Amino acid sequence: MKRILFVLALAATALFFMGAGCEKQAMVTENAPAASVLKTAGEQTVVIETAKGTIKFKFFKKDAPGTCDNFIKLTEKGFYNGLTFHRYEPGFVIQGGDPNGNGSGGPGYNIKAEFNKQQHITGAVAMARAQDPNSAGSQFYICLAPAHFLDNNYTVFGQVTEGMETVLKLRAGDVMKKVFIETK
Repeated sequence: MKRILFVLALAATALFFMGAGCEKQAMVTENAPAASVLKTAGEQTVVIETAKGTIKFKFFKKDAPGTCDNFIKLTEKGFYNGLTFHRYEPGFVIQGGDPNGNGSGGPGYNIKAEFNKQQHITGAVAMARAQDPNSAGSQFYICLAPAHFLDNNYTVFGQVTEGMETVLKLRAGDVMKKVFIETK
């Protein structure tokens, strides 16, 4: 019985994702320019500094090149600095990247979905979106546990490589003090 309730709760959360994100922003879909990704030859890692610790994640550039480049572009502009993680679902995800702080905002444009072979495992980083598959913009989530029912429905574009213990401590309202790209 507990397992059935858990599955129903996860399904309800998935439906919530479908409404999360981009209702109030312009419904313009764009491909982020490839210049940021192409200008560096080394491997790029995202670093998110919070009061609870530091998180690092690698990109899946071959699987989601436009999504990765969009994230890099926003990060280089300082978009994520000072934003909060606005959504915490225990045992499921922590979500952030909304300038409105409530799940309704984004960068003012949408990007195309890049569903791929990457799975929603613990530490997977993926784009949140509204019901339209091409409605992601800046909001992203990190899986706190496997969530395979989301596979092939959301763009997984990264994987936490360091700081998963920090991810597990995060709650709604925690601030991304500084987000930047390290190139090795």
